[in-house]
Amino acid sequence: MKPLRKAVFPVAGLGTRNLPATKSVPKEMLPVVDRPLIQYAVDEALAAGIEQLIFVTGRGKGSMEDYFDISYELEATMRERGKSLDPLKGTRLEAGQIAYVRQQEPLGLGHAVWCARHLVGDEPFAVLLVDELLWNPSDPSINQLAETYRERGGNVISVLEVPEDHCHRYGIVDPGGSHGDVTEVLGFVEKPKPGTAPSRLAAIGRYVLQPEVMRILDKGERGAGGEIQLTDALAQLIGSQPFHARTYRGARYDCGDKAGFVQANLALALERDDIGADVRAFARELLN
Repeated sequence: MKPLRKAVFPVAGLGTRNLPATKSVPKEMLPVVDRPLIQYAVDEALAAGIEQLIFVTGRGKGSMEDYFDISYELEATMRERGKSLDPLKGTRLEAGQIAYVRQQEPLGLGHAVWCARHLVGDEPFAVLLVDELLWNPSDPSINQLAETYRERGGNVISVLEVPEDHCHRYGIVDPGGSHGDVTEVLGFVEKPKPGTAPSRLAAIGRYVLQPEVMRILDKGERGAGGEIQLTDALAQLIGSQPFHARTYRGARYDCGDKAGFVQANLALALERDDIGADVRAFARELLN
């Protein structure tokens, strides 16, 4: 079994659910407290032992490249003024640790992942959807999936139970046998019509995948919404490779949704030693 060393971040989306802010600011750069969403996803991957980060970008996303680069003027000014550079930790990675590839057309998640095929090569890889902020610093979601991958091999996805009337928004698992948090995947359907979902186990934006999925995505077959769906490609691997879902343990915030984004800011702010008390006091005043 090959080790998990690479992660793909599909970050070319237009962020239409977060307009108007995302008209000029990539949704991945929207800050939760004082770090952009992309930083949380990168930190999660690094904590799971990922060595190479592959960003699938699009036009207008250059600020992400700048964010993980050296800012000479800023750092020089901070040093001259005797300010600590600690707030910049995590924004400077090793040379060559991040690779960038363009998705020229918005043809779906499957197409975005396929754009990274030459960088992935013949290795297993993780996929992280940045607007899904999965918050569990002691045991990040990708770390949970990597653990299941080492035990069982094949493809592993992170899932949560969602309300039945939300199933049409997600890729939904047709479940087999379960052992603890791990469930065998017998089928996988993207955005099932209301009343047809095989379960309430929904994929929540974290995957550990085998490179064979790229061969299926090569075909460019369209699915729900006329897009090339990663879910559909993975469904075709069922029976030829192990496929499991791991129920995620931790907090989840859908930051592509405005309410979820505000909730993430509030929840993470309350955990902070430096501002938590002030934010809690202010929230209590609002509620009263």
